[in-house]
Amino acid sequence: MIEFLEETLLLLPILFATYLVLEATEARANGAFERFLERTRSLGPAAGALAGIIPQCGISAAAASFYAGGVITVGTLISVFLSTSDELIPVLLSARVPFSLLAKIVGIKAVAALGVGFVVNGLLVFARHSRRVVSVSELCEHSHCGCARHGGILVPALIHTAEIFAFVVVISGAIELCMHYFGEDCLGALKLNTPFFGELAAGALGLIPNCAVSVAGAKLYMAGAMSPGALLASSFTGSGLGLLVLFRTNRNLKENLAILAAVYATGVVCGLLAGPLL
Repeated sequence: MIEFLEETLLLLPILFATYLVLEATEARANGAFERFLERTRSLGPAAGALAGIIPQCGISAAAASFYAGGVITVGTLISVFLSTSDELIPVLLSARVPFSLLAKIVGIKAVAALGVGFVVNGLLVFARHSRRVVSVSELCEHSHCGCARHGGILVPALIHTAEIFAFVVVISGAIELCMHYFGEDCLGALKLNTPFFGELAAGALGLIPNCAVSVAGAKLYMAGAMSPGALLASSFTGSGLGLLVLFRTNRNLKENLAILAAVYATGVVCGLLAGPLL
């Protein structure tokens, strides 16, 4: 439970910085920032893939909020989710696994995240799909937090941060309790070293927004109870708190489910194809 509290508290400054940026952008940009994004958003998946490599689940949470506000494209968001590894890399580092293994995992994830992000953006451009930019005040109104009534940018950012933080604490706390009482033993019983089924199950487990899943997965892999492909699948889908924040901040449920499906499918396929490389 201590690790859960530490992870959640580390999210606070990142959430606050995210909403402060969104508030400042809305208040002062006068359309210039949106025009800048339109010119540079084609490069977004590259930046997203690199940002996700940083072993901090707050990056994916920030990306989800930026996407809900129309700041980044869906391809960029997916690239962040796919390259994020939650607690996997720190756990493997603490176990002193070979550096070559870590380099392969990070490299495979970054390349796949980059490619999938550009493909998704390209498909949307081809389909002439455009997404309306949603202002922070609209996000506040939709969530009924009342922050749009306050002047300035500091108070609205604080209120929105507190609302999302409280939501994350409640949901993550419930998941943490389940993992505490039923976690690692149940995961070990899933036969995650079974070809194909292991990747399917591990990819689904990775979607659970809690670092305990990635920690347990790393331990199972080192104990030989999880195949390399399953480890990759769970790492691809393990986007930290990003999906949780996405479902809270973005009102389009179909969009959210499509993003979740894309992340899961990519994780399973990459686990099956790239697992033998580890």
